[in-house]
Amino acid sequence: MKKIILIILVLALCVVGKVAKADFIFGTPTSLGETVNSSYNDFNPSISADGLSLYFISNRTGGIGGTGMYDGCDIWVTTRETTDDPWGIPENLGPTINTPGGEFGVSISSDGLSLYFDMWQPGSSNSEDLYVATRATIDDDWSNPVSLGPMVNSSADDCYVNISADELALYFTSNRSGKYALWVTRRETIHDPWGTPVNLGPTVNSSPSQGHPGISADSLIFFFASSSRPGGYGNDDIWMTRRARTDDAWGEPVNLGPTINSSVWEGFPNVSADGSTLYFRYSQTGRYQGGDIWQVPIIPIVDFNGDGIVDATDMCIMVDNWGADEPLYDIGPMPWGDGIVDVQDLIVLSEHLFEEVSDPTLIAHWPLDETEGMFAADSVGNNDAVVLGGIEWQPAGGQIDGALKLDGVDGYAIAGAALNPADSPFSVLAWINGGEPGQVVVSQQNAANWLAADAEGNLMTELKGAGRSTGPLFSEAVITDGQWHRIGLVWDGSNRILYVDGVVVAEDTQDSPESSQMGLYIGTGKGMEPDTFFFGLIDDIRIYNRAVKP
Repeated sequence: MKKIILIILVLALCVVGKVAKADFIFGTPTSLGETVNSSYNDFNPSISADGLSLYFISNRTGGIGGTGMYDGCDIWVTTRETTDDPWGIPENLGPTINTPGGEFGVSISSDGLSLYFDMWQPGSSNSEDLYVATRATIDDDWSNPVSLGPMVNSSADDCYVNISADELALYFTSNRSGKYALWVTRRETIHDPWGTPVNLGPTVNSSPSQGHPGISADSLIFFFASSSRPGGYGNDDIWMTRRARTDDAWGEPVNLGPTINSSVWEGFPNVSADGSTLYFRYSQTGRYQGGDIWQVPIIPIVDFNGDGIVDATDMCIMVDNWGADEPLYDIGPMPWGDGIVDVQDLIVLSEHLFEEVSDPTLIAHWPLDETEGMFAADSVGNNDAVVLGGIEWQPAGGQIDGALKLDGVDGYAIAGAALNPADSPFSVLAWINGGEPGQVVVSQQNAANWLAADAEGNLMTELKGAGRSTGPLFSEAVITDGQWHRIGLVWDGSNRILYVDGVVVAEDTQDSPESSQMGLYIGTGKGMEPDTFFFGLIDDIRIYNRAVKP
C-alpha cells in the first residue's frame, strides 16, 4: 500500500523532459545442473508457457534408439511443481514419439497440446522431416506423430522447429536452398493447413549457416544460431534480431556477446513465455558432443539515470515519456517492451523501487573514496587507477562519500582501457567541484578529451566521429563555478549528448566515434598538456557500455 501511494505521489510530481535510448541486458548464465544434464549430448530446450515443463533432446542411456550420435537422440521432458522448484528427473517420451531413428528438434505449443519436432530415419538419405503430435489435454497421452506434409517438408533436411505462441507461424531450419537457413511457414488459423515456406531473407540468413530458431511469445524478438558470421566469438554463436511490430521486417542481427557466447559453441536458444529467461545449449568440446542446457536471465534496465538505485528520479523519467515509443523506458510486459510506455512498464519499475542495482553495463566505476595510498579502486572490475603527483584524498569531502582533490599542476590518475568508444553506445559520468577553463576531467590517452571545460569554462567533449567534417561538441553550461556538478557524455549509437546535472546542454547527430583502445587519464588531457591538469575535486566516475540519462 505504501508503494502504491508513493507511485501516485511521484506521478504527480514528475516534470516532462527529453531522454536517450537504451536496452535490456543478460545476467549470468548457469547450467541446469546434473539432474537435467548428463554425460551425453543434451540440447534443444523448449520451455512450456507455464515454465513447469522443459522438453529437450538427448542421446543419454535409457532412450528408444540407444546412445548413437544420430540414431540415439530422443525427446525427453523434465518437470517441476513451481518455477521456484528444482527440475525433476527427465523422462523419455516413449515409443509413440521417439523412434529407433533419431529426433533432433522439439517445440511445445503455448497451450501444451501440440508437440512439433523433426525426425530422421535410417536409410532416408539423411533427410529430416517435420512432424507434430497432439493431445486433448495436458494429462492425456500424445497421439502418433503426423508429418507436416509436402507443403512444408522437402527432399532436403527440414529440422529444428519453433512454433509461435499463437501457433500461426512455424519457424524451422532447412538446407533446401543449398545452405542451412531459416524459414517460416504460416497459416490463417490453427485449423488451416500450413502455407508455402518463406526464407527469412538475407538480413537474417547472411552467413554460410543459420539454424535453431527461437521466437519470443510476442513475436518481436527472434533468436537463432549462426556460424562464421562477422562479429562472432566462436564456432557457432547465438544472435538476436528485433522488430517493432509483427508485420515489420526483421532488423540487423546482433550478437548476444561474450556473456553468453564463447570461443566454442552455443546454440538452440529458447525464450520463456514471460521473456525473463533464455535457455540454450553450450558445448565445451564440439558441435555434437558434450553439450549441456544452460539458462540466462533477461533483465530490463530500470536504473535509467545510472546512479545505482531505482528511485523517484527513475519514476519521473518514465512518466516524462508516458505514451511514447521510447525503448529505454518500454520495459514491460517483456523486458523489451511492447512499443509504448504505459502502465505495464510502471508495474515492472515499481517491482524494483528502492533497490540498489548491480548493473552489468557498468564496466568501470571509481568511487574515489580511499583515505590514503596511490590506488583508486575500480568497484566493478580490475581496472584500478594509479594516482600520481599532486593529489590529496578527501574522505568526507565528496558529493558521494569521499573524493580526489587535484592540484592543477601535476596531479592525475591513470587507468587501463575501459572501452573502445567505436564499439557500441556508452556513457561516462563524473561529479566535479572546481576546475578552470581548458582543464580536463576524463580523457583517453593520445586520443580525445572525453569530458573537459572549454576556454569559457563550459562543458565540452573532443570525442568525435572519424570524418573530416566532425569536430568537438560545445555547450554553454558553466562547470567551473566552484559548485558540485554531475557531468556526462553519452553516445547512444546515433547522437552525441552532453549533460550537466541531468539536463541536456548540447547534442548533435554523430557517426561512430573514432576507434581507440588506449587507457584513461583522470584529471588531465589526452597528452598531459600542462594547462589541462584539473584543479579541484573529482568524485564517482562511472562508465557504462549503454546510453543512460544522467
